[in-house]
Amino acid sequence: MRAALELARGAMGQTSPNPSVGCVVVRDGVVIGRGAHIYAERDHAEVVALREAGEGARGGEVYVTLEPCSHEGRTGPCVEALIAAGVARVTVAMEDPNPAVSGAGIERLTKAGIRVEWEEEARVEAERINEPFTHYMRTGRPLVTLKSALTLDGKIAAPEDNGGWITSELARGHVQTLRHWSDVMITGIGTVLADDCLLTDRTGEKRSRPLLRVVVDSQGRLPLNSRMVGSGAGDVMVATTTACSGERRRALEAKGVEVLVLDAAGGRVSLELLVQELGRRRYLSAMIEAGSKLNWAALESEVVDKVFFYYAPKILGGMKSLPVAGGLGRRSRVDAIQLEDVRLHPVAPDEFAVEARVKKG
Repeated sequence: MRAALELARGAMGQTSPNPSVGCVVVRDGVVIGRGAHIYAERDHAEVVALREAGEGARGGEVYVTLEPCSHEGRTGPCVEALIAAGVARVTVAMEDPNPAVSGAGIERLTKAGIRVEWEEEARVEAERINEPFTHYMRTGRPLVTLKSALTLDGKIAAPEDNGGWITSELARGHVQTLRHWSDVMITGIGTVLADDCLLTDRTGEKRSRPLLRVVVDSQGRLPLNSRMVGSGAGDVMVATTTACSGERRRALEAKGVEVLVLDAAGGRVSLELLVQELGRRRYLSAMIEAGSKLNWAALESEVVDKVFFYYAPKILGGMKSLPVAGGLGRRSRVDAIQLEDVRLHPVAPDEFAVEARVKKG
């Protein structure tokens, strides 16, 4: 199962809108087949592993990170492939959260006389690998992660010179991995105007779909000569409001930028409608890399599901250095936004990251 989990993790970024699945076929204690699902290659992990195993799969054991599918999609049901291969046992790490599958794959295998077992120790890791898929299946919305790099006193920018980086090159490399695992990047117009950023996936790894870059820009100020616009290939979107003139919208669209008008109260862009639209397009995950103002707006509107904060061994101090989340904030401690399932990740010498889920309800 450990090998199957590694196969699933290695395929992350190449499977959306499908889950990331790894599978291993074993015969007489020897691995004879390995497979991972890659969206562009269509076949599911079980089919890939069975093909490699060949006739050796008959009477063998299968370890798979996600319950085998039992419905017809882009490919045939994996349970039927397992039954046809004559495997004797299937060990599963987690149940498929897809309502079209959940439990049905296990039932079909059992009825065919195949022994099914759960590997509980692997369930947590399997669920983390497919956290975006599980979230999407349960909510119809992408898993939204707020990412930021900050000093130990919670600052993301100094009041004057902001040249250089807060975190190390190692930490910034890890951010690229997070981008590779994401379907969508979201930032604010302030960040684009200040940094002329690209927000691209620079890992060089293959992706199942282009990384969509979204700029929250209530007045349509995104410069037509910005690197974001210039690098666009149908993968740049501006989320704006009716305050953006028709002339400005047309100018952006002429440059290949998609423009969505998503009004909220106070002349702001509705982040809730933006996330809903991303879900409608079957994007499983989105990451926010933005400034203090948009970070707070996203937290306050409750569209953020997770945070991933990189901490550097630095202190900026001062009342004018920008915090990770600005805006009005909460007025009392008891009203603070709560986090749970907190995990610490060592990133580089003297640096670490905090990953946590936003507690809702």
